[in-house]
Amino acid sequence: QVHLVESGGGLVQAGGPPSLSCAVSGRTFSDYVMGWLRQAPGKEREFVTATAWSGGDTIYADSVKSRFTISRDNAKNTVYLQMNSLKPDDTAVYYCAAGGTLSRLRQYYYYWGQGTQVTVSQ
Repeated sequence: QVHLVESGGGLVQAGGPPSLSCAVSGRTFSDYVMGWLRQAPGKEREFVTATAWSGGDTIYADSVKSRFTISRDNAKNTVYLQMNSLKPDDTAVYYCAAGGTLSRLRQYYYYWGQGTQVTVSQ
């Protein structure tokens, strides 16, 4: 069993960069692809970004490319999401997820955190 716990987020002003962290326990962290997905009110959960076990391969949703950066520290069993140039449309619950395939598809992620709210004000 893999346990994921997100931290960070909260209420932020547009343009301000919070960062999110996700601590992973229970299995070998470096075995997994790690991703961030988000769900806005009334919308489906959508892919944001993911990184392969080595951290060398990363993919981003077009909506966050050049603004968000994913990184991981395998020694600390932690994955991070740095968010810059935030917009009100980025308001959502952000979920950390672990899977076996570097993919934008939700079904490839089978361990999930509880989510953390990010609210971007004007």
